[in-house]
Amino acid sequence: MKIVIPGGSGHLGTLLARQFHRRGDEVVVLSRRPHATRWRMVQWDGRTAGEWVKEIDGADVVINLAGRSVNCRYNAKNREEILASRILSARAVGEAIAASARPPRLWIQASTATIYAHRYVTNDEYKGILGGRELDAPDSWRFSVDVARAWEDWVDDANTPTTRKIKLRSAIVMSPERRAPFEILLRLARFGLGGRAGNGAQFVSWIHHLDFVRAVEWIIEDEDICGVVNVASPNPLPNEEFMRAIREGWGIGFGLPASRWMLEIGAAIIGTETELLLKSRRVVAQKLLDHGFEFRFPTWPDAARDLCDEWRELNGRELRRHVLAGSSRF
Repeated sequence: MKIVIPGGSGHLGTLLARQFHRRGDEVVVLSRRPHATRWRMVQWDGRTAGEWVKEIDGADVVINLAGRSVNCRYNAKNREEILASRILSARAVGEAIAASARPPRLWIQASTATIYAHRYVTNDEYKGILGGRELDAPDSWRFSVDVARAWEDWVDDANTPTTRKIKLRSAIVMSPERRAPFEILLRLARFGLGGRAGNGAQFVSWIHHLDFVRAVEWIIEDEDICGVVNVASPNPLPNEEFMRAIREGWGIGFGLPASRWMLEIGAAIIGTETELLLKSRRVVAQKLLDHGFEFRFPTWPDAARDLCDEWRELNGRELRRHVLAGSSRF
């Protein structure tokens, strides 16, 4: 197949591009800053038509992952950039598909499990409650829900009648890659800071990177799946248990907890929001399960141990490369 991934130069795009390239698909990543990779990269600005639209015409699948990082403070400037980067890129992709002589058969549009309400009971695709008006959630958390709703609305409104649409409400994808969420959490645990966040009762929805890639492949192949699809492990768990599993996977017996006020101060210092740690996301991928998808890592303790082993292997290889590079200079 030919698979085009707008905004595919980040963490998730690299995971997908690597797998599709490995299995022999033609992979084209649309990026604002193209660079050398094993697959093709094409320049785009994420908002206006250009030479890149030729890649959409005749492609089999488009997976739009474009959007500015939400790991920042939600001030006016950042809010505007976050919203615009998602809306304008979704609109540009939708218009390119609509104008294609041979439109792709599938458009997967990234969304987020954060669209669901801050709650402690399960959210699935059928009975999940969208967030934004919870009495026990700060007003600032409403922004991410509003962005996700607007993002999905553009997909729904796009005039692409022959293209199947998927709105991919993904949980946090855990991989050992540098600066990925798991690597950051593991770093905290390794330095003794891997205790609970707040009261530790908030649920964490997650998915192992191998299952994320497998789920996307499953969606591509199963033409009966459409609309909203949650991509998350069937077993979310409270933050306190989540962090304990990381410590146990690494072999650390303790982790200092961080109270809510400590997290608020820390978030302000490093320029992020406490929503990323304190919002309760209890999301499950019921639609995938109903269509026969089987998770390779359905429980977090097993996934955390595997990711710790992957991190050791990945960083061991990098250390060996540095040693060899250093020795070759003498």
